[in-house]
Amino acid sequence: MRLDALLSRYGYCSRREAPGWIKRHSITSGGSACANPADKVQAEDVLIDGEPVEFPEGLYAALHKPAGYTCSHDEEEGDVIYDLLPFQWRHRNPAVSSVGRLDKETSGLLLITDDGKFIHRMTSPRHHVAKVYEAATEQDIPAEAVELFAAGTLTLEGERHPCAPARLEILEPRRALLTLTEGKYHQVRRMLAAVGAPVASLRRVSIGRLKLEDLNLEPGAWTPIRPDMI
Repeated sequence: MRLDALLSRYGYCSRREAPGWIKRHSITSGGSACANPADKVQAEDVLIDGEPVEFPEGLYAALHKPAGYTCSHDEEEGDVIYDLLPFQWRHRNPAVSSVGRLDKETSGLLLITDDGKFIHRMTSPRHHVAKVYEAATEQDIPAEAVELFAAGTLTLEGERHPCAPARLEILEPRRALLTLTEGKYHQVRRMLAAVGAPVASLRRVSIGRLKLEDLNLEPGAWTPIRPDMI
């Protein structure tokens, strides 16, 4: 691709800004200096100020989302998850997005990517990607909720169709793990509220095979991942 298209694709600058940006930075391709926005280059051969292009084959990362952050690109909503990521990521094209969402007060594992097909595979109920949530509740969780959730017969208020079968493991009277393969709006909170155990705090602890505890991430930190880790 053209050098100016590469710089725009990976978030360094816009194509219009490229001529001036190139003058201010050292760019080489295969060891040869690049000075013309129209130079043809391949991302894997390019060094920018001595550093390779980040994630030329697509960006995949895991973020430990803290409570209080919104999964939104709209900065008017306050603290957003993209404030926790490298500034350059916000200007990649295609845009970097979260794979699904966690509500503002939910913490835990969140995937970040610029791969639309990957987002679809991870979020489509047809692919049955399991997501596990750890919930602390304000009231004791009734034992009969285990069978109710597993049966796939619970229909939440305002929904036409029941929730897909889900696995509830009660760890303590007011603490449980809930495994879902779908992502209805505020689903965990609504399911537990429906059985009289409103959520006090909620954290997503795994997506597929990827576990938050194995990543050793502090809240607000991220790390690159591979799609086959999920």
